[in-house]
Amino acid sequence: MPALEALLRSTHRVVAVYTQPDRPAGRGQQVAASAVKQCAMRHGVPVEQPATLKDPDALARLQRWSADLMVVAAYGLLLPQSVLQTPRLGCINIHASLLPRWRGAAPIQRAICAGDAQSGITIMQMEAGLDTGPILLARPLAIAARETGATLHDRLAALGAPALLEALDEIVLGKASPQPQPVAGVTYAAKIRKEEATIDWSCTAVEIDRQIRAFNAWPIAQTLWNGQQLRVWEAVPIDSAAAAAPGKVLTTSAAGIDVTTGAGVLRLTRVQAAGRKAMSAAEFLKAHRLDGAVLGS
Repeated sequence: MPALEALLRSTHRVVAVYTQPDRPAGRGQQVAASAVKQCAMRHGVPVEQPATLKDPDALARLQRWSADLMVVAAYGLLLPQSVLQTPRLGCINIHASLLPRWRGAAPIQRAICAGDAQSGITIMQMEAGLDTGPILLARPLAIAARETGATLHDRLAALGAPALLEALDEIVLGKASPQPQPVAGVTYAAKIRKEEATIDWSCTAVEIDRQIRAFNAWPIAQTLWNGQQLRVWEAVPIDSAAAAAPGKVLTTSAAGIDVTTGAGVLRLTRVQAAGRKAMSAAEFLKAHRLDGAVLGS
């Protein structure tokens, strides 16, 4: 969104916006337009929503726009070579990592899970390989100590907009100098699977904390409590040792719910019971007793 807004405010002319078809969203599963579509419509920009770009009719429509260049950001569909070759200047991608680290679908979550100290934005010339194209511009961004997937996403989006405009200006002026990605340091950020959100209490408190922060705001880390889902939105490792088995609730207080892990203690500070809203641990404990409970079963 910030990238599209920046493009629409710039001297570059956006001839069309492509986004995925409208899909059910939210608790009511009502079909809703994406934020990208809504933005384009507010600015009177034509919107295209093909189910696939491999369809010959979709390719023909794309070609009729006669665009000089395509900008791709988290589109979610693979672009066939025929599409990449359609614009005169090719396609460029706004990627949420410092390539070649974290090529693939989920660079933000994978960086937090891995405990990376920094992330960043790479503006990349697209080619057939998965995020393998030459780098036009890269901007680093430090990952904060309590960063979540949601906060890092928003900060990278804000960083990506001016980076995109800078790269576009260099292309227009003929000053762009694409650099091949380094061979060393390649990692892959596989798409997040919902089952990855299940907490394994035998992992360390630090590892579980990273998992919780990475999966906030989707798919949200979860565990079982009395056989029911308990989502964990926020937690923090605390400087404490315990001999109890992983998953055992040691103490509860207004500060949070202290749970043993494979190494260290994790304090849950914001949770969500099945069918309920997310709330602070202090508020949750007003209606529930967890002392001595074992989470994960």
